Amino acid sequence: MRTAFISIFVIWTSLAGAEQATIESIADDYQQGLFERHPELGTSYGLPDVRHDALTDNSLAAMVEWQQREDHWLQQLNALGMPKDIGSRDWVSFGILHEELANAVATRICRNELWSASTSTAWYTEMPSVFEIQPVETADQRKQALQRLSAVAHYIDTEIANLKLGLKSGYSAPRVTVEAVPESVRALLLDNTPFLSLAVRAKDTAFSQEVQKLFERQIAPAIERFANFLDREYLPKARTDIALTGNKNGAACYPTLVRSFATVGPAAEKIHQLGLEQIAGIRTEMQEIIDEHFPSETIESLMKNLNAKPEYTFKSRDEVLNYALGSLEASKLAMSQAFGTLPKADMLIKPYPAYREASGSGEYHSSSVDGTRPGIYYIAVVDPTHRSRAGQQSVLYHEGYPGHHLQGAIALELGDRVHPLASYLWNSGFGEGWALYSERLAGELNLYSGPLDRIGLLSDQAARAARLVIDTGLHTKGWSREQSVAYMLANTAWPPVDVEYEINRYISWPGQANSYMLGMLEIRRLRTLAEERLGEDFDLRAFHDRVLGNGSITLPMLEGSITAWIEEQTTTIAQPAVKPTGDQS
Repeated sequence: MRTAFISIFVIWTSLAGAEQATIESIADDYQQGLFERHPELGTSYGLPDVRHDALTDNSLAAMVEWQQREDHWLQQLNALGMPKDIGSRDWVSFGILHEELANAVATRICRNELWSASTSTAWYTEMPSVFEIQPVETADQRKQALQRLSAVAHYIDTEIANLKLGLKSGYSAPRVTVEAVPESVRALLLDNTPFLSLAVRAKDTAFSQEVQKLFERQIAPAIERFANFLDREYLPKARTDIALTGNKNGAACYPTLVRSFATVGPAAEKIHQLGLEQIAGIRTEMQEIIDEHFPSETIESLMKNLNAKPEYTFKSRDEVLNYALGSLEASKLAMSQAFGTLPKADMLIKPYPAYREASGSGEYHSSSVDGTRPGIYYIAVVDPTHRSRAGQQSVLYHEGYPGHHLQGAIALELGDRVHPLASYLWNSGFGEGWALYSERLAGELNLYSGPLDRIGLLSDQAARAARLVIDTGLHTKGWSREQSVAYMLANTAWPPVDVEYEINRYISWPGQANSYMLGMLEIRRLRTLAEERLGEDFDLRAFHDRVLGNGSITLPMLEGSITAWIEEQTTTIAQPAVKPTGDQS
C-alpha cells in the first residue's frame, strides 16, 4: 500500500505542478530531497543549518520511493528541455541534474544495491569516515551524534539483508574482491576506530561514555555480524566469474555504467583500442627519458625495479608521507600561474586510517562549503620499502593542487552564480578527467623534481590508459585477473600491492576506471582547439577558469561551454578599435 500511495502522489503532483515547475524549482526540490535521503552529505560538505543525526535509509523500500521521485523530476525536466543560453544558471542546473537523473534510471538494471560487498564498494569504505568529521562542539550536536551512531547497527544489518537478497536473485560481488573485506571490516573494532573518534574530539566525559556504550553494545556486534556473514554465508556462494556478465543483466549493465561515470558512452571496443593507442604513445615518452637518464634499463625492467631497488624506494612510512608534504607547498604557490580563481580552503595530507590502509591507493575527501574545513588527501604509505618515489608527486598533484582539491573547492565556493547542485553533484568524466589533466599541467608548471618524478608522471598516465584496456578486457573480452595484473605491472611503476588492489577495484566497480582518460583527453582536445583558434591571444588562466567555473558539468556540456567561450574571445579580439573623442584627441 505504501508504494501504491506514493505512485498516486507522484502522478498527482506531476499534474498539479506541471504549469508551475521551472528548472530552478526542480533543482531546489531535488536538492532538498537529496540531502534528506543522504543526510551524510550535509556533514561531508560542512553545510550550515543541516542536521547531523541520521544515516541514509539503505532499505530497498526507501530506494523504490526515491526512484519514483527521480522519475518525476526527470519527467519534469524533459517537459522543459535544455536551455539554449550556454553558461546560464538554468543551463548549468538542467544539464547537471538531467545527467544525474537519466543515469540513475539507466543503471537500475545493474541492481548495485544487491552486490555492494567488495573492497571498493562495501559500506565500510565511506560511512565510518563521516564520524571523523561529525560536529560535536555543542550539546545539541553531541545529541545528534549519538542519534546517528544509534543508526549504524541497523544500517549494517540492512546491508546484510540486501546482500542475501542479491544472492537469491542472481547478483553477487566477485569472490576475489570480497575475500579481504571481513578482515578490513573487523579493523573497525580496533581502538582507533572512526566510530570513537568523535568521543576523543568532544572532550565531554558523559558523552564519551555514551559513545563507548553504543559502540560496545550495538555497533561492534553489528560489525562482527557483517564480517561473519561474509565469511560463513556470502563467500561460499559468491560468484567466481570476475566479469560483470557473471551477474544477471551484466552485459546490458556495463555500457550504462560507462556512460554514467564518464558522461559519454563510446563502445567498449573503441575504448579498448583507444587505451592501446595511448599506451603506445606514453611508452614512447618513457623511452626518451630512459635513454637519457636510465640507459641500462628497459621500460619493463625500470617499472619493476622502481618498486624493488632501494635507490628508488622509501625506508619508512614517514618518509612516504614527508615526500608528499615536501611538494605540497610548492604546488600551492604555483597555482596563480595557471588560474585566476583560487579556492579559500586549504588541504591536508594524512595516511590512510588502519581500517582502510590495505585497500586504498590515494583519495581525496572534500573541504567544507565555507572553506574553513580543509580537504584531506589520504595517502597510501603501506609497504614503504616496495613503494617507489616515482609517482608520489603526480598522485599529489592529482589529488590536491591543481587536481581534485582545487577543482572541488572552487566548485563548493562558486556562490550564487550557479545553483548549489553544481557544487555538490559530481561526475567522474569531468572530475577524474580534470585530475588526470592536472598531472600533465603540473609538468607545465615545472613541479616535477627530476627524471624519476617525470617517469612517475608517465607511469600514472599509462595506468589510466591501461585502465581503458583492462576494464573493457575484464568485462567484455574475457581477460583474467592475472592477465590484467601483468599488463598493469608491465606498463606502470605502481607497487604490486597497489596493482593487486586496483585490479580488484576494476573487477568490482565496472566502468568507473574508463572515465579518467576519457575525461582528460576531452579536456586536452578542447584546450588544443582553443589554442589553435585563439593563437597568441589564448589565455591559459582564463581557459582554466572557464573549465572550472560551472562545477562538475558533463563532458558534452564542457564542449559547449568552451566552444562558446572561444567564440566570445574571437568576437572580442575582432572588435575594431574605437578612436577616442573629445579633448583626448
